[in-house]
Amino acid sequence: MSLYIVKIAYNEDTIQRIIQLRYEVLRKPWQKPIDTASDELEQTAINAYIEENGEIIACGRLQDNGHSTGQIRFMAVSKSHQGKGLGKLILIKLEQEAKRIGLTQIELQARENAVKFYEANGYTIKEKSFVLWNIIQHFLMFKMLS
Repeated sequence: MSLYIVKIAYNEDTIQRIIQLRYEVLRKPWQKPIDTASDELEQTAINAYIEENGEIIACGRLQDNGHSTGQIRFMAVSKSHQGKGLGKLILIKLEQEAKRIGLTQIELQARENAVKFYEANGYTIKEKSFVLWNIIQHFLMFKMLS
């Protein structure tokens, strides 16, 4: 088993490579354009990622939403690396970063197929929320950071 290291992206090239993975996992299967895999908060958010042989294979992003609340978005693990615990490693790193910058809770919008993953990592469903593209049910989830 190789040791995976979670890094934080600090340059535009790395962020663009992260956006490409988000696109492949979170947008392309539904024929959505790559520009839906990013937003205007990219430069102020914290992007965590895992790289293997020069390829980004997992990522997630934390943004500060104010009121001591962070939001995790754009969690993605490449198809060939799913089920290896990489999502959990990304989540742990983003929670550490949230604590480091003084956040006390995290919210996120989980796709229905990811709810069990987040529950296993200490998140609780607050409410059933929106349906993305009239296809993918989301749930607003949260976790208090200790």
